[in-house]
This record gives sequence, C-alpha cells and structure tokens, in this order.
Amino acid sequence: MKRLLLCCLAWPLLTAAAEYPDLPPAEMAEKVLRAHPAVRAALAGVDVGEARRDQWQAGPHEFNLRLGGAQRRDREADRSLREREIGIERAIRLPGKAAKDAAIGDSVFEEARHSHGDALHETARLLLKRWFDWRREQAAADEWRQQEALLGQQLAIAEKRVAAGDAARIEALLAAAQHTQAEARRTEAESRVRLATGELAVQFPALVLPARLPAPAPRPLDQGFEAWREKILEHSHELQVARSAAQRQQLQAQRADADRLPDPTVGVRWASERDGQERLVGLQLSFPLPGEARAATARAAQAETAAAAAREALVLAKVEAEARRSYQQALAAHAQWQGLADVAARMDENVRLLDKAWRLGEGQIADLLNARRQSAEARLAAAQAALDAAEARYRLLLDTHQLWPLDAGDGGH
Repeated sequence: MKRLLLCCLAWPLLTAAAEYPDLPPAEMAEKVLRAHPAVRAALAGVDVGEARRDQWQAGPHEFNLRLGGAQRRDREADRSLREREIGIERAIRLPGKAAKDAAIGDSVFEEARHSHGDALHETARLLLKRWFDWRREQAAADEWRQQEALLGQQLAIAEKRVAAGDAARIEALLAAAQHTQAEARRTEAESRVRLATGELAVQFPALVLPARLPAPAPRPLDQGFEAWREKILEHSHELQVARSAAQRQQLQAQRADADRLPDPTVGVRWASERDGQERLVGLQLSFPLPGEARAATARAAQAETAAAAAREALVLAKVEAEARRSYQQALAAHAQWQGLADVAARMDENVRLLDKAWRLGEGQIADLLNARRQSAEARLAAAQAALDAAEARYRLLLDTHQLWPLDAGDGGH
C-alpha cells in the first residue's frame, strides 16, 4: 500500500519527465526555482504579508494606562495629604471598521502570495530562456564537431588521392583550409557553450546539466489563440497582483471614508484623595473632533483607488499583448522550423551526391566543400529553429502552468 501511494505521488513528475525529455526534470526545476534569491525574497514577503494581515485584524488601537500621584497641602490642618490616581482607556473601533480592517489584511496577504507566485513564474521564464540559450550553443558546438570530423575524413582522402597522383595538390589545400575553418568554428562554439553554462550555474547553481539530451521535436499548437489567452489570463500572477492591489486600495478608501467619523475612547478611572479619605471611581468617554485632514485623507484614498484600477487595466492589456505575441511566435517558429528542416534535408542530399561524384573522380572538390559548408549552415539553422519552436511552445505551457509545478505552495505555507 505504501509503495502504491508513493507511485501515485510521483506519477505527475514522471509524466512531466516523459512528456518533456528535453527539459530539466520537474522535481529539479522546482527545487532550483524555489532556491533562487528572487523567489526566496518574495517568500519572505509572504511572511511580511501575514504579519500585516494580523496587524490589520488587531486594529490601530491599544490600551493606555494612566498613573498619577500628587500631594495636597491642607493649610488649615497644617498637614500634607497624598493622592493617587490610576486609569485605563482604549479607543473602540466603530461598527463596520473591524470588518473592513480584516478584509484589508486578507487582501494584503493575498497580494503577497500572488507576488511570490509572480516571482516564481518570472524565475521560471528566466530558467527556460537560459536553458535554451545553453542548448542552442550546444547544438552549434555539436554541429561543428561533426563537420570537423567529416572534413578531417575528407582531408585524409584528398591527401591520399594527391599522393597517388589522382588529384591536384589544390584539392588537399582546399580540404585542409575547410577543415581548419571548421576547427575554428568548433572552438568558438565550445567557448560560447562554456559561457552559457556559466550563466546557468550563476543563476541556478543546483541545476545539474545532462551530458546528452534528445533532439527537440517541436509539436504544433493544439488550440487556438482564444483558448491560450483564457488560460494565460487565468494563471497570470502579475495580473492577480494588480487585481489584489486594486481591491486592497478600494477597501482602504472605504476605510478612510469610514474614519472620517473618529473612534471614541472609553476608559475607567480610580482615585484616592486626601490620604484615602475620599475614593473616586469613574467612567470616561472622549470623542476626537474630525477636521479637514480626515476628509483630505479620504479624498486621497479615492484618487489612489482610481490609479490602482488604471494600473490593473494596464497590466491586463500587457498580459493580453504578451499572450498574443507568444502565441504568434510559437506559430511562426514552428512553421520556420518545418521550412528550414526541409531545406537542410535537401542540402544533405546534395552533399551526398556531390561526395559520391568526387570520390568517383567525376566532380570538383570546391563544389563539394561549398555544398558541405552550406549544408552545415542549413542543418545548424534547422536545429536552432527547432529549439526556437520548442522554447516558444514551452513558454506558452509555462504561462498556463502546464509545464512545471508553479501552483503548489505558491504562498509557501
């Protein structure tokens, strides 16, 4: 039974790993994302939001203790009399204000939770970008290593043909030059791989890079724009932060308007006068007199509410524009990959035919080398386009929370 339960818990992660074999495993991705400083800072902000919520629920008023002592001089009796006084008082929130304060506290906490989710989402975007930057450099290095090996074989064949008198010395020179150029391109590509690896290590030190990954197999989008748009808006933490801020500001404006009628202060007082000959017990009630400052505070809060609503509308427009751009980029990237993959296949076939002709002594090595260079560039362009298409699709899946577990524990509690 225990083994069955563990299998059920691990099934979502195993499914994600099987569906996205060219990405970091979901478990590792979640680990490195939550360890990122930006996410940790936002998680600390959740603790701040929780404390602010408790602060709003407790209210602004506290008990005030009054202690007093005096000495009365009775000239007729020619004696001094000690007097003491003690009192305790507290302002009382008028009906409705406590409920508004509790609602404001809840909205502050929700805003902090959504800010943490937004930090997690933006960090996931960064991980996805850095990951594919690294993969693009890896693809270039792999292609030029392959080209260097093929051109090395071709150089060896050319030198044998020159030594046997079957070809001119120029063929060996051309093959050597092409091989040297491929070696230089491979060295440059490997240098860029090290730079990309270093950037990943700095941003996500716990991320383990695999020695080999399967080639990307871009898949077409299975839904239209409106379906993607709806999911992106539903899961947008940035939009949720803006909405929470607008809601909080609206509640604070209502609270400021309610505060135009000040809270009364209620207290009890006990006093001992004339060395205890007289005892006093009393009830005190005081009302602050509202002035222009409270009215101005209420007007300012209303204006801030309008500003927060405008910011929410701005964020909504931004998220919708990003959704449309991401969708169009995914469509265009997939179409471009298909076209470049077809070109690369045709170029490879051309190289195969020219290589066969050259080996039979029926073609020129210059034509073969030129075709091989063009074929390498076409294959590299197709590989880069495949990575671009995969990244664009994964970006949509990430924005709709279908890629990595970004929902679980958004608030860290």
